Amino acid sequence: MSAKIVYDMSAMKFMSLFETITRAKLKDCIIKENLVLFIVHPNEIGKAVGAKGVNVRKLEKVLNKKVKIVEFSPEPVNFIKNLVHPLKVKEITEEEGIYTLTPVDLKTRGLLIGRNASHLRAYEDVVKRYFPVKELKVI
Repeated sequence: MSAKIVYDMSAMKFMSLFETITRAKLKDCIIKENLVLFIVHPNEIGKAVGAKGVNVRKLEKVLNKKVKIVEFSPEPVNFIKNLVHPLKVKEITEEEGIYTLTPVDLKTRGLLIGRNASHLRAYEDVVKRYFPVKELKVI
């Protein structure tokens, strides 16, 4: 993580609400147009999601946005796997800061990339907040 992350008031409110509802330790909060991405510390994912996803549903109702909770990992490969979950990736390889994801099938490949590579670039932006990554590629 090279640059300092600065939060606005709405992000801080979301983070406070998340910790109040889930009692899980939050590492980061990323707000997109219709999605709030919460990144929790390792081993906090179960507490954050809650029994049968009850905390996720509660947060979605209160925030009126889609919520995704991701478990942080100090290993870039594991973090990328957690980030793209529930999509399955056969393997992730790294070469000179370029991470290559190999999906299990063509449908998964399309979902990973998204229209005009929008999903892939969004994943890349999140990973770059924590790791010195040049690019994410899907083959």
